[in-house]
Amino acid sequence: MGREDHRRVAIPPPQPFVKSLENTLKEIFFPDDPLRQFKNQPPRRKFILALQYLFPIIEWGPKYSLNFFKSDLIAGITIASLAIPQGISYAKLANLPPILGLYSSFVPPLIYAVFGSSKDLAVGTVAVGSLLTASMIGNVVNANENPKLYLHLAFTATFFTGLFEAALGIFRLGFIVDFLSHATIVGFMGGAATVVSLQQLKGILGLDHFTSATDVVSVMRSVFSQRHKWRWESAVLGSGFLFYLLLSRYFSKKKPKLFWISAMAPLTSVVLGSLLVYLTHAEKHGIQVIGYLRKGINPLSIMDLEFGSAYLTTAIKTGIVTGLIALAEGIAVGRSFAMYKNYNIDGNKEMIAFGMMNIAGSCTSCYLTSGPFSRSAVNFNAGCKTAVSNIVMAIAVMITLLLLTPLFHYTPLVVLSSIIIAAMLGLIDYEAAIHLWHIDKFDFLVCMSAYIGVVFTNIEIGLILAVGISLLRVLLFVARPRTLVLGNIPGSEIYRNVDQYPNTNNVPGVLVLEIDAPIYFANASYLRERISRWIDDQEDRLKSSGETSLQYVILDMSAVGNIDTSGIGMLEEIKKILDRRELKLALANPGAEVMKKMNKSKFIEKIGQEWIFLTVEEAVGACNFMLHTYKPKTATDESEMNSNNV
Repeated sequence: MGREDHRRVAIPPPQPFVKSLENTLKEIFFPDDPLRQFKNQPPRRKFILALQYLFPIIEWGPKYSLNFFKSDLIAGITIASLAIPQGISYAKLANLPPILGLYSSFVPPLIYAVFGSSKDLAVGTVAVGSLLTASMIGNVVNANENPKLYLHLAFTATFFTGLFEAALGIFRLGFIVDFLSHATIVGFMGGAATVVSLQQLKGILGLDHFTSATDVVSVMRSVFSQRHKWRWESAVLGSGFLFYLLLSRYFSKKKPKLFWISAMAPLTSVVLGSLLVYLTHAEKHGIQVIGYLRKGINPLSIMDLEFGSAYLTTAIKTGIVTGLIALAEGIAVGRSFAMYKNYNIDGNKEMIAFGMMNIAGSCTSCYLTSGPFSRSAVNFNAGCKTAVSNIVMAIAVMITLLLLTPLFHYTPLVVLSSIIIAAMLGLIDYEAAIHLWHIDKFDFLVCMSAYIGVVFTNIEIGLILAVGISLLRVLLFVARPRTLVLGNIPGSEIYRNVDQYPNTNNVPGVLVLEIDAPIYFANASYLRERISRWIDDQEDRLKSSGETSLQYVILDMSAVGNIDTSGIGMLEEIKKILDRRELKLALANPGAEVMKKMNKSKFIEKIGQEWIFLTVEEAVGACNFMLHTYKPKTATDESEMNSNNV
């Protein structure tokens, strides 16, 4: 070649298949290396560490102090004031008995306090999960016609939610949740919040019958087809409480120290609404009330799980879909607040914690629970220090269940509707959607697809549509990777994208291309065609300008992390194409996996080890050396030769 002194790219030493497989699986399932803390530890210490890993409360419990308890006590009581009215409201949204909302704010928080790793997450029922439960189970069983079966299916779906979540955590499959991108969640939550808010028009307007469909067209048709049944008393009361709730949130946002005003507003609304109805006997004038709520803590429901039911498939599907949404919301919320306080949470631990609390909840008359943003934000702002705030909240709910449930008899349903609407308006994050538009139009498309799908079809289709578009984008990234022409930045040996750096210099007779992704079967054909097109374009440009004709093509493979057999085949085809054109192929900086596979496939022998370089600079230097050693032909010379031959 004339230049044999360049440093050769090393071929990694062969590795046993079992070891290679072990390393691959470790990177897939254990990227955080959770077992590193067990290394070089005595057996007794390993046992203690294992217990602390499974039950985080064992780790922070011994360090707990009175000062922490003061903060957690205030936070726990504050979130209880929000959890009680929200729990009742969301249970009604799920078409379940209101008492289940209180049950679900008692047992699950206690379980989470033992298994959870977040200091700030406040556990309870969630609006979107409640709507999903009502929508998916309501499609096969009418809650009014067969309330017992509907209730049992809700418990069964919650059990499968817990099983699904725990399995994801135990088998380290948390990356599945990552397919719900930020854009997907923003659009989905916004769409679900819009639908939930519109459905509350039933309570605001005092309607007895309402559509079970969740799309906006069906909801609005149901509203306006019953104009003669609208109750102005209910509308005035609901609008008044909604205004109060939104005003309290506005003041809390303006002055964060007054967060307690917004946190206490739902409970204050329930108390004021109940007093108003009781004193004016408004229930006799068209204002619907909750009615009787039984006293006592959660009864066991393990015998109510419908494993042998004809609707088991519906329960499983509902459990998996609601579990996925609950995980995405809960883990995102937990990570957000952990970032503020500068500590880490383990996503797989959180999945196990969510799974255990839903499994336990399904056996104790609870339905789907997660870590809702509104409740967790109140917990965070109230100054919580540990998960003990969840225990305090659970105890407050227990006292309510044992002593105070009769006080909710006169609570008007219109107040619950106002509480839900106020909470849902906070989930319509239009600022995030505008931000997506400015940063990435495709992400905005994903967001709006999720929103429109949820609002105009139903929640399941909206979710599937958004996830489908997100996956399509991933496939496009893989199937259509970028290939870039590199040029030399003047006064340096650095080579960069000519579109990003227009002042770069072309290397006479040399085309430098960068492949910006792993080479797989999905993109091998595209890359072959794209590289051929770059070569054609370059030759056409050189012919028109009369410069030195193209002699060498260098592929910068710095970003090619891996390659499969189709990718190797693509490189072989490129070499054959270049050989026919009397051009030479050189590779720059192929990684270890790429070198290993090229060596095993004998491609290195075909191209020649001397044509594989550590850097683009070395490759260009070698090509320049050859060009100056042997007089290169110009594009004009080639044209004349072709004319003479003719």
